[in-house]
Amino acid sequence: MKITKAVITAAGQNQRTLGFQTLVDQDGIPKPALRIVVEEAVRAGVEDVCLVVRPGDQEAYAAVVGEHAARLHFVAQEEPLGYGHAIWCARGFVGDDAFLHLVCDHLYVSQEADSCAQQLVKVAVAEDCAVSAVQAIRENLLPYYGTVGGPRVPGRQHLYVIQAVIEKPTPTEAEQQLVVPGLRAGHYLCFFGMHVLTPTIMEILGERVAAAPAEGGQVWLSPALGQLAVRERYLAFEAQGRRYDIGVKYGLLVAQLALALNGCDRDEVLAQLVELLALRR
Repeated sequence: MKITKAVITAAGQNQRTLGFQTLVDQDGIPKPALRIVVEEAVRAGVEDVCLVVRPGDQEAYAAVVGEHAARLHFVAQEEPLGYGHAIWCARGFVGDDAFLHLVCDHLYVSQEADSCAQQLVKVAVAEDCAVSAVQAIRENLLPYYGTVGGPRVPGRQHLYVIQAVIEKPTPTEAEQQLVVPGLRAGHYLCFFGMHVLTPTIMEILGERVAAAPAEGGQVWLSPALGQLAVRERYLAFEAQGRRYDIGVKYGLLVAQLALALNGCDRDEVLAQLVELLALRR
C-alpha cells in the first residue's frame, strides 16, 4: 500500500467558512486553517489532494492554500446528502487507490516527531489495510463522536482490531458493545477525524447512496465503516497527539493556543498568558 492521495471534506454547512480562518501555525507563520490541514497531508507523503466542496467554492479555496494550489483537485457535492456522500463524491479521484481522509475543520498537534497523519500513514502502510486514528474519550463526550470497539492487536500498544462502529452511542450502547480491554474505566475509542481508507469504502458508500432514498436520503460515514469492518481487516490506531475541532465554541481559540504552545513562539505566548492571568484580581 502506498498513500499518495488525500480527500478533504469541506462541503458541510458548518465547514464552509472554517477553512478560511487564519491561525498562527507552529512554525510561527499565519496560515488559513485549510492550508494547515493540507500541509498535514503533504508531510505524510500525499501528492494530490481532492477537496470536496459546495458548488462555486472552488476558486475561494484554491486561493488560501498558497504554494499547494497545484496539488488540489476539486469535486462539488451538488446536494447536502451527508458526510459519507461527500466522500463518495471523490470516488473518481480515488479510483483503485487507498487514500488519506481528513476534514477541513480539525487541526492536529503531535506529541511525536512525526505528525499525526505521518503516524497514521506509517501504520496503514505497515499493516496493509484500512486504519482509522482514534483517541480515548470520556463517556460523557460520546454524544459528539463516532466510536469503535474491538480487542487490542496482540503485542501492539496502540493498535486495535475494529469489530464495531457506532455513531454517537449512548453510554449504555457503549458499555454493551464498545468496551475495549485495557482502557481506563469509562473511556472509549472515538474517531480522531483522520483515516486511511481502501477503495472498498467507496463500494460500500455507493451501495448506501443507492439505498439512501429509502433510508431518509442521508449517507453517513460511520455505518459504512461498520460494514468495512465486516468485509476486510480494519484497524484503529491510537494517535500520539491531540485533535482540535475549530467548529465548536472556543474551538479556534483552543486550537490557536495548542499550536502556539507547541511551536516556535511558545515562550512569547506563555509570557503573554501569564501577564493576562496576572491582570485578573
